[in-house]
Amino acid sequence: MKSFIPYGRQFIDDDDIQAVVNVLRSDFITQGKIISRFEKHLADYFGARYAVVFNSGTSALHGAYFSVGLKKGKKFITTPLTFVATSNAGLYLGAKPIFVDVEADTGNIDVSKIEKHIEPDTCMISVVHYAGHPVDMEKVYSIAKKYDLKIIEDACHAIGARYRGEKIGSCKYSDATVFSFHPVKHITTGEGGAVLTNDDKIYEKLVMFRNHGITKSLKKFEFLSDGEWYYEMQYLGYNYRMTDFQAALGISQLSKLEKFIKRRREIANRYAELFKDNDFFDLPVEKDYAFHSYHLYPVKLKDFYVNKKKEIFRKLREEGIGVQVHYIPIYRHPYYRKIGYENISCPIAEKYYEREISLPIYYSLSDDELLFVVEKINKVFGQI
Repeated sequence: MKSFIPYGRQFIDDDDIQAVVNVLRSDFITQGKIISRFEKHLADYFGARYAVVFNSGTSALHGAYFSVGLKKGKKFITTPLTFVATSNAGLYLGAKPIFVDVEADTGNIDVSKIEKHIEPDTCMISVVHYAGHPVDMEKVYSIAKKYDLKIIEDACHAIGARYRGEKIGSCKYSDATVFSFHPVKHITTGEGGAVLTNDDKIYEKLVMFRNHGITKSLKKFEFLSDGEWYYEMQYLGYNYRMTDFQAALGISQLSKLEKFIKRRREIANRYAELFKDNDFFDLPVEKDYAFHSYHLYPVKLKDFYVNKKKEIFRKLREEGIGVQVHYIPIYRHPYYRKIGYENISCPIAEKYYEREISLPIYYSLSDDELLFVVEKINKVFGQI
């Protein structure tokens, strides 16, 4: 048994390693044919027309926002209960994030509060499927269509999740969906991300944006070609390209996603059984429209323990349980306060933050390790 059990970690087997080695021994290790193969696998699996891979989930968010037209002078609605990349990607483009409070049970953006935050210069809603539990996308879609807003699904937590039977990533209720392949996520490419979409124009912009804004397509040239070597930079893009050996790892990992999700749900169900009616914390929910993929297993401390969170966190880590907290509301960070968010407050997100602790959940967490986690949690809380 590991001496320290993290809240999340990757699972890499010999097939994954061999897939990477095969590319490293080939002629092309970056931007070869494996990239397009991975993109096809992603699009086919999630039921979208297109997938474009990036070198991180953050760059994928940046590309998605750019491709739907977010720009300087515009605003976009999002949640404060997420990693800073969700809103930072809009700041990169000169846009302003508007933070909407969250649901007390799921931690997702409270869709019922979105409409009152829409202003004339609002052009996009970026929802986060927090911890792997889908947002109620039909309601988001209805609001967006009413106000002609674009929808981005930040699904970096939600690979393998479903909404009303549809895989998150199909983009049935959004213009684009963003995934992350960081090692603590459901599948990994080391660092990496992807944007899925059904829109031709968004797809074309994504492909160019990740490659310095360059196109080599004759039919897209604005000027007459000088010859076969000719290319044009039409946008201010970035070098956000993924390597072929990362894509090879991604293909191999994607083939295991079903069993990865199955095991995460087994662990979640076991936690729910072992902590049923406990006096320490409230457990995650799964609403009737959702199929939770459990990137995280967030529990929320009951009233008696809220003021003891620091002590609980420290003692659990001393016992070898690598708990974590997800997340500090974005507007609390010094940078955001300096740019005008010093008086912002989302009361439910604040309450969620002060109570939330993420327990270990990942594919290779063994039954013995799970019982060890439960034992140590009962010990620590019993001593408080």
